[in-house]
Amino acid sequence: MATNGTPTRLLSQKEQDIQLMLAADVHLGTKNCDFQMERYVYKRRSDGIYIINLGKTWEKLELAARVIVAIENPQDIIVQSARPYGQRAVLKFAQYTGAHPIAGRHTPGTFTNQLQTSFNEPRLLILTDPRTDHQPIKESALGNIPTIAFCDTDSPMRYVDIGIPANNKGKHSIGCLFWLLARMVLQMRRTILPGHKWEVMVDLFFYRDPEEAKEQEEAEAPVAPDYGAVTDYTGLATGDQWTSDFTPVLPEAGAMPAMVPPAVEWTATAQDGWDAAAAPLPEGVTIPAGVTATGWDAAAAPTPTGWD
Repeated sequence: MATNGTPTRLLSQKEQDIQLMLAADVHLGTKNCDFQMERYVYKRRSDGIYIINLGKTWEKLELAARVIVAIENPQDIIVQSARPYGQRAVLKFAQYTGAHPIAGRHTPGTFTNQLQTSFNEPRLLILTDPRTDHQPIKESALGNIPTIAFCDTDSPMRYVDIGIPANNKGKHSIGCLFWLLARMVLQMRRTILPGHKWEVMVDLFFYRDPEEAKEQEEAEAPVAPDYGAVTDYTGLATGDQWTSDFTPVLPEAGAMPAMVPPAVEWTATAQDGWDAAAAPLPEGVTIPAGVTATGWDAAAAPTPTGWD
């Protein structure tokens, strides 16, 4: 309910998509305008930037989705981007719609030279920027391949069959456009039921800087504990887990008995030397017959049985 008591009108799918495109700066053009793109311009700002009519952008997205759905085999559709900001979006679009992606530099002769290993004859070509992807546009014209392209206000429209007016230079804009197009295709194929939200977030289609992605992964990686600085491992073991958060417990003064050797009375020790005869024998030890404290006494030794 609204504050004045009137019920709040739910936004339609078109209005929600236009708000999303506004947040992604899809409506911002350039300071130049091609004569064939003038019909898609809403107005011109004071700084010279042309503003694109997003209502017409949404209608062209829907038209392009209908053309894509009309092709039975999705592998006959090639989605291509030589611009780095569109390569991730191209791969994601191909992943969800089943199209064939070409991310990166276009190999000349891909659509015209049958001797090349990368030769392909698609039924539809989807491009990110007609100016950057001028080579595949020329080859598609020679092969009579229909072409869909995202066109900015200064983009050339030659050999482009369906031009979708939009900002094709921002990474958020390109990702948002491919996300909307992929969702419309899946809705027309009945993969996504009408009125249901697509669980795939639009952020997955945005360009990610490799350096920023690497720094983010390093920041999210768990830090291993440094056991090299631990000298006392008492208290490290807690059940089956190891922890470095402990306080070594030292014994109190006087708690442990002093390590003093027991007193021994050396009664057999004389001032001038050792008296072997008077030396005490250890407990449980007996001297065999024939053995004296000073040596061996053969006369006192017993005679073995049977020995003469």
